[in-house]
Amino acid sequence: MASTDSKLYILALFLFLASNLISIYVGFSWKSSTGFHLTTSFESSSTSPSVSSHFDFSNLLSELNITETELQVTQSEVLQLRQDLETALELTHNLFENSTLRSTPDTPSESHENHMIPKDRDSTNTIISLREAQTISEELHEYIGKKKLPLQWSSRLASSTMVSPIGHSCELVIEDLLKYMDYEVGGPCPDDQGLAQSLMVHGCEPLPRRRCFAKAPESYKEPYPRPESMWTMPKDESILWTPYTCKSFECLNDRKNKGVFEDCIDCFELDGREWLRWTERSHQDTDLDYSVEEVLEMKNGTIRIGLDIGGGTATFAVRMMEHNVTIITSSLNLNGPFNNFIALRGVVPLYLNIAQRLPFFDNTLDIIHSMHVLSNWIPTTTLEFILFDIDRVLRPGGIFWLDHFFCLEPQLEQSYLPLFNKLGYKKLKWAIGPKLDRGADLHEMYLSAVLEKPLSR
Repeated sequence: MASTDSKLYILALFLFLASNLISIYVGFSWKSSTGFHLTTSFESSSTSPSVSSHFDFSNLLSELNITETELQVTQSEVLQLRQDLETALELTHNLFENSTLRSTPDTPSESHENHMIPKDRDSTNTIISLREAQTISEELHEYIGKKKLPLQWSSRLASSTMVSPIGHSCELVIEDLLKYMDYEVGGPCPDDQGLAQSLMVHGCEPLPRRRCFAKAPESYKEPYPRPESMWTMPKDESILWTPYTCKSFECLNDRKNKGVFEDCIDCFELDGREWLRWTERSHQDTDLDYSVEEVLEMKNGTIRIGLDIGGGTATFAVRMMEHNVTIITSSLNLNGPFNNFIALRGVVPLYLNIAQRLPFFDNTLDIIHSMHVLSNWIPTTTLEFILFDIDRVLRPGGIFWLDHFFCLEPQLEQSYLPLFNKLGYKKLKWAIGPKLDRGADLHEMYLSAVLEKPLSR
């Protein structure tokens, strides 16, 4: 009963505030829209033609200038009222929502289950929303809360406020998000790279910005100059090894000798298989391997900029740089310092989860390449969204290089070939072959293709 009364009180307060502010706003808006008032002398002149020869234009001009000043003041007041109305509406909404949350039983109803999660993953019936989390973490509130623009209304933004972005799925990992935002403002950031990446792969992306200084290696060594950096192993001192099992590049390269199965297990060994990738020497009697040279020749020098999705240690970007093509490499640090390694080689890393929308404008990139990462471990619907996002950022005539896509043999015909054909791309290269590294009995297949986006649809 008490909660119902509280809701009614808040609703009444909201209606009272809104109606009063709207009335004032309308009144001032009418004043500004009607503009200046006509003077008595002007009215007299309009009714008596004989007075027109003696009309005081200087007086009229003076009144118009005064009225213009009043109008500017009125417009400023209207703008302030608009901002006050927005603030009042937001505050009232928050009060009403919080009242609703407090009156919700321990078992959330169907209408609320998408907005609330257990505060403690292991036990509890306590529930918390992202909005409530802001009241717990002052720093999270500082980031997420609406900020008024210093110059008030912006016609470019069509708003008087700015909102900082945060991934909607942060709502599902609030407890970890609160840990991430628990730091000393202006001090060193916690050594929590693992926590940050865990949030990202659980959909909390983009992460909120933080007002602290990222931790760096104590004995940091500057990278080698280019082109030496492209094929020289970086120094161990350039890496913060805390989040990783291995604490040196030697350890990373030794994993393949210990029976460890991990994707890209030999990616850090630059004088090994990495040295052969995407060159004419990589061809091992298979049609699945294409060289950078033969792909670039297909477009007669119009491949200039692009993206490698899930590009390991960025050997593809390095090979493209050797041909004056700029490639950005997206990667996560999956038990290894991939992003740091990419940067130390002298190419650009992009710390991005595969499920995140590509941060490029429409129809801009010349080429998008992906090896292995776009394969059947991704839900089919998610893969379809990714493919259409790739199409969005590729320019007309751009190249999508699908490199060693793998799946089960039945999946290829039933699911994936229809999905790739849906793009309507021209097949410049297309090859299908068996994937045998885990045994022939698994019936796995590879697909490699170079596809050209149509100039028009």
